[in-house]
Amino acid sequence: MEFFRWIVGVPAVLLAGGAVLAFVLFIIGGVDVWLERARAWRRLTFALVMFWFNVEIWRRVILIIVNW
Repeated sequence: MEFFRWIVGVPAVLLAGGAVLAFVLFIIGGVDVWLERARAWRRLTFALVMFWFNVEIWRRVILIIVNW
């Protein structure tokens, strides 16, 4: 499971960093394209984190059912 956390964690951190960087560029330059990119990367980050959370929950459910 540690391997899965790294596979999901690294892209999530990169996407979150990209979203923050794009938002900062929007604040500095005022170009609306950067705001759209920041929102898109934020949504992808959220989807990836929710996917990880869902896998963790269902893993525990399956382990409980198997070991019951």
